[in-house]
Order: sequence, then C-alpha cells, then structure tokens
Amino acid sequence: MPSTRTEKDSMGSMEVPADALYGASTQRAVLNFPVSGQPFGREFIRALGLIKWACAEANFELGRLDEKRTTLIARAAHEIIEGKLDAHFPLDIYQTGSGTSTNMNINEVIANRCSQLAGKDIGSKEPVHPNDHVNMGQSSNDVIPSVIHIAVGERIRKYLMPALEGLHGALEKKALEFWNVIKIGRTHLMDATPVRLGQEFGGYAKQIEYARLRAGNAIAAIEELPLGGTAVGTGLNCHPDFPGIVMRHLWNQTSIAFREAKNHFEAQAAKDGLVQASGQLKTLAVSLFKIANDIRWLSSGPRCGIGEILLPETQPGSSIMPGKVNPVICESVMQVCARVIGNDTTVTWAAANGNFELNVMMPVLSHSILESLRLLANVTNVFHEKCILGIKANKERCAELVEQSMAMVTSLAPIIGYDKAAEIAKESAKTGQTVREICREWKILPDDELTKALDPIAMTRPGGEGAAGG
Repeated sequence: MPSTRTEKDSMGSMEVPADALYGASTQRAVLNFPVSGQPFGREFIRALGLIKWACAEANFELGRLDEKRTTLIARAAHEIIEGKLDAHFPLDIYQTGSGTSTNMNINEVIANRCSQLAGKDIGSKEPVHPNDHVNMGQSSNDVIPSVIHIAVGERIRKYLMPALEGLHGALEKKALEFWNVIKIGRTHLMDATPVRLGQEFGGYAKQIEYARLRAGNAIAAIEELPLGGTAVGTGLNCHPDFPGIVMRHLWNQTSIAFREAKNHFEAQAAKDGLVQASGQLKTLAVSLFKIANDIRWLSSGPRCGIGEILLPETQPGSSIMPGKVNPVICESVMQVCARVIGNDTTVTWAAANGNFELNVMMPVLSHSILESLRLLANVTNVFHEKCILGIKANKERCAELVEQSMAMVTSLAPIIGYDKAAEIAKESAKTGQTVREICREWKILPDDELTKALDPIAMTRPGGEGAAGG
C-alpha cells in the first residue's frame, strides 16, 4: 500500500497520501465524489491561485497578515498560478455545489507548501493555517464564483478573441479574393438569383466580426466579482477595504477591469452574468455552424455535388473508397458547436439553481462554460488555418451553374412581366434548355437587350446595376 500520513480537520483525523500537498478536507472529498474522473482545468486552478495571491497581498496591506506569512503564501500561490502544483488538485467536477471542497483544496495545498518552504512538517499548519491565513477574509461562497469569472474573462481575452480576429481576417481576404467570381444564390436550398462568391464570404466575415464584439460583451458581463461578500453577502469577517485592494491586484495581473460587485447578494445568489456570457458563446457557435455547414455544402462533390469551392485536402476520407476526401475540418467545427450549445443549456440550468443566498451548481457551470471556451478557441484556429486559408474558387463550375439556373429569368420579370417570365422558367425546367436559349428561340428580346438583361454581374448589384463594392 502507498504510504500515508495522518491529517486533521474539523471532522477529525484522515489518512492522506504522504506526498500530497492537500489535507484531510480534500481527501474526504476525493473519497466522497468518485464521479467523472474529471478535475478542474488549468484555467480554473490558475484563477484560484490568482485569488489566493491577491487576497494575501490585500490582507498584508490592511495589516491583517504579517510579512513572513504573506511572502510564503504568495510564493506558493505563484507556483499554482504557473501550473507547478496541478497534480495536487484531484477533486472531481461533480462535488459540493458551492465548490467548498475545491476552495479547501487550495487552502490546504498552499498551507502545506508554506510548511515545506519554511522547513516545517506537512500537515503541521505551521506557520500558515489553511483557514486562518490562506482563507482570511474569504468564503468558498464568494471565492468560487469569483474564480469562475476570472477564468472565463482570461480565457476569452487571451484565446478566444485572438482566434476570432484571425478567422475574421482570413474570411475578409477570401471575400476580396472571390469578389469577381459570380455564382448562383440559393434560398430554401433552391436556385435563386446570382451572387458574388465574395459577397457570401463577406457575410461570413461580418458574422465573425460581430462574434468578436459579442466576446467583448461576454467579458463585460462578468467583470463584477462577489469577493468580499463572504458567506452570504454581508461581508462578515472581511475588512471593508479588502475587496477593492484585491480587485486592484487582479486588474494588474489580468488586464481585465474586475471590480467589486455593486450588490453582493445578487453576485453570490445569482449567476446571471455567466448566463449572459455563455449565451454570447452559444451565438458564436450558431454563427460558426452556419459558416462551416455552408462551406461543407458549397464544396460538396467534387463531381456530383455543388462543387463551387475547393477545400484543402487534409486527410484520406474513406477506408474503402480510394481517393475520397471529406470536409473533415468543417465537421469538427460543427461538432464543437453542438457541444457548446449543449453546454449553454447546462449553464442555464445550473445558474437557475440559485437558492436564497447561494447557487449550488457552480462547479458544473464552471466546467461547462470553460469547456466551451477551450473548444471554441481551438476549433476557430483550426478552421482558420486548415480550411479557410486554403479555400479556392471553382470558377468554371460557378459560371456553369449560373447559366443553367432558371432563376436567371428573374431579371426579365420587370421587362416582360412576371407571368411571361414564369412561363420561360417552366419551359426551362421541362426541356433542360437554359433561360437564355429559350429567350432567343422565342425572340423575347433583341440579342443585345437580352445580353444586358441576363448579365449575371449586374444581378449582384442593388437594383441590378451600379458599381461593384466590397
């Protein structure tokens, strides 16, 4: 059997792995919640470390914590921030709904690491006590929601927004590159009037531009932190100046304008800001799904589908059909979007379960929204680099489908009337002849007027005429 040591908490003695920096409270939770095998992610643990460091510095400034203990706590917290102690955070996501187990996990890890640094025995709680010193002026009930906000804000600013910026730029470049490629438009999956391939990609670029703005709105929604409310929002055992000092330290470390909640009861009992942030991520997922699915269909074929664009060939597409290549990057994007939309539902239900002064589904809420952020940032980069950059227009196929489309007759309707134009469209469907061929056969217009009326480039402009624009 592995060696153990005995630690104590308020419930009594507990056997803890000898090399673990956590203590009795954490070990109880390890035994109580063997549910998913999923611990909190790096971004969450980093944010926990940031909180404990900032709180120690604030307590020192307020004269509540001496310099020696502050220095030890800050050093241990920075090791956690840097990811050096991640192995000592084993707790399952599906635990106590307040996250108390995880708050005690970091309190114990910091206290025991301080003992090591001071040359004391692990578990001695000397010179730093997990509750009295590491958790000073705090409660799990204000720490854990603050950690979620910090982790979400940092993940959006550092990873998601740059990824969206890159994708937006790539789509804008394609919109310009494809501006002079005329293709058939589609509504209800049926042929419609011509558009520029660049106009389609310009629409995608605008969706991502708006998505980046929504990501900024998501950060704004979570900038208020409940830290300082302690157990129920009253701030019991917390110095009144404590939250403001902590916010200053956090702002300096994250470059995000975190500030004390205007109302601690709202901030601790409700999770509306996180619901709003998750909703912005869901909107991004809907945008990405639409773009990826369109691109997948536009590239379908290559011989027997739409085939208006050509995607980069990334890997063999079949174990049985030689030469087959599939739109796998688009499919990866779409699966991520499905997951994010599902995670938003989890966030919604978890946030709705705020009873009186506390929400008791914060760990799963945190896991869901942070997973959404990781997936969205990663797949956005993949989509940009391995798909969008390498897309090429199949100009010949675009021109062929435009000429074959019955929707070409639309531009004739103001000249010859809707009924006559519909008659031509029906004849085209019946015979397989193009609109242009039928019009010439029926002598609908003189040749020069017909050429002008059936000019697909003119059909892509407002009113069917005017200069091209980006």
